[in-house]
Amino acid sequence: MKLQVKIIDPRLKNWGFPRYGSGAAAGMDLFACIPDVLKLKPAAPPQLISSGIALNISDECVFALVVPRSGLAHSEGLVLGNSVGVIDPDYRGACMISAWNRNPPGGRSILIRPGDRIAQMIFLPFIRPEYEVTDEFSSDQGRGDQGFGSSGVGPDE
Repeated sequence: MKLQVKIIDPRLKNWGFPRYGSGAAAGMDLFACIPDVLKLKPAAPPQLISSGIALNISDECVFALVVPRSGLAHSEGLVLGNSVGVIDPDYRGACMISAWNRNPPGGRSILIRPGDRIAQMIFLPFIRPEYEVTDEFSSDQGRGDQGFGSSGVGPDE
């Protein structure tokens, strides 16, 4: 699959976009394309930050996910305000990052500098099934409507 990427923010050329953290990394790092340092206060509303790119995903059965960088999320509390961002294959606008400081009120603020790698983007195929509305399912897979802990938590459950 060929992916057309439009560079909206010219600083990305100097920052080395696109970039993967390793040879086997699934996620492409996204940079904070902001004019100045941004201070995210704990538990404040999320801020939309441009990634500086737009995409032309040529395959209508592929989409992109914007997800947190695991180290920043775990150690700093920098997550996405929408948990996961979805970039549909027909969207051509700027890819945005909803950055949120999940630290509790009174906790530590997060400083984001222009060019910081704050999120990552992965590409996945998806299926759009045809729907058949029914009153009863045609087969039973054994579990039925049991959920939320019904399979237990221990190794012998």
